[in-house]
Amino acid sequence: MNTHPKHIAIIMDGNGRWAKKRLMPRTVGHARGAANVRQIVKAAHAVGLRYLTLFAFSSENWRRPPEEVSALMGLFLQYLESEVAEMKAAGIRLRVIGDRSAFAPLLQSRIDQAERDTAHNTGLHLTIAANYGGQWDVLTAVRAWQAAHPDRSLQELDPAALAMHLSTSDLPDPELLIRTGGESRISNFLLWQTAYTELYFTDLHWPDFDDAALSKALQWYSQRVRRFGRTDEQVQHSSAVEHTPTPDLVIQNGIKIG
Repeated sequence: MNTHPKHIAIIMDGNGRWAKKRLMPRTVGHARGAANVRQIVKAAHAVGLRYLTLFAFSSENWRRPPEEVSALMGLFLQYLESEVAEMKAAGIRLRVIGDRSAFAPLLQSRIDQAERDTAHNTGLHLTIAANYGGQWDVLTAVRAWQAAHPDRSLQELDPAALAMHLSTSDLPDPELLIRTGGESRISNFLLWQTAYTELYFTDLHWPDFDDAALSKALQWYSQRVRRFGRTDEQVQHSSAVEHTPTPDLVIQNGIKIG
């Protein structure tokens, strides 16, 4: 069995459908979804999670109606202005990944300030993916590697070298990816990083995904067998070896033997 993962990634889907189901505008659903971020961040921090990455706005979301995009940008700005002080006090570090160049100057400034204000925190590492796409991330990493090694051929680029230039280069790959909202796809999120991530899909819309739902996802994860290309027998043997005391630590009748 697995212990709690160190890194969980969440696709926060279903805000609009949550609102539509209640005969309310989609923007109301997004507002409720933004409020739920606060609850889940607190829950993740409480269970000792080290890394939490939330997919807030994809590079494809610009295709939505302008008024909805504007509302999402406003909620993002409001979140930064209202939550950063508490995150700083709680020891939570905030980072934003994605292409910020499309954001308004004020939003870019608030992102920079929030990252500076929490840069030295050592508790939960909260990463917000905004104007982010997995394909963009990989392509940007390849270009960054080539820029750093102008005299080398791309034939010399290996997975480890590319990973060093991803936007998540200082984070471990997520062990668990949760998607709310009833859809069963990754939607261009952390494509490289989730190569061996356990995928958990729930019909709950994001505003309804609470502490209990998070606990249920963690329980599901604890039952998964993470093979990484190996057989069940190899995994079991590896686990047994990891939990077998080394000979010089075996003690019988108070006498160390080995």
